[in-house]
Amino acid sequence: MGIWSRLESVITSYINDFDRDTSQRLRRPAGDPDLEAAYEEIDDYLNQGEKSSSRHDTRQSAGQKSGAYNSKLPPQELRADFECLGVPFGADAEMCKASYKKLLKIHHPDRHAGHEGNFKKATEKTAKINAAWDRIEKWRSCGSTA
Repeated sequence: MGIWSRLESVITSYINDFDRDTSQRLRRPAGDPDLEAAYEEIDDYLNQGEKSSSRHDTRQSAGQKSGAYNSKLPPQELRADFECLGVPFGADAEMCKASYKKLLKIHHPDRHAGHEGNFKKATEKTAKINAAWDRIEKWRSCGSTA
């Protein structure tokens, strides 16, 4: 399937699922920042269709959005930490926290206390998860504003 066919199917499904009467937003798959940016751009385009008839205005606003999006990306050194948490690189804090909690529930050493080998593996895995979470949170608290 070509890029234009895929784009057509995404836009068609978006338009078909969009309830204009109640202004209800389409349920979107979480976790892909690029996909979220594309959906926001489609929302803006559909909402300002009558306001701005010029293609140049739409492109300019989309460019401003992508510039703001790129400035919030974490440094490449954190890519492995996002992978450790099982989320896409640059995922938002809510998604990271949910994945962090889920992984801790699965790999917590107390759940594997009955088997010495599994307990040791769970302890190591939990340490890696905690370290990744700490580095991401440290970046969010002080590094994302720089």
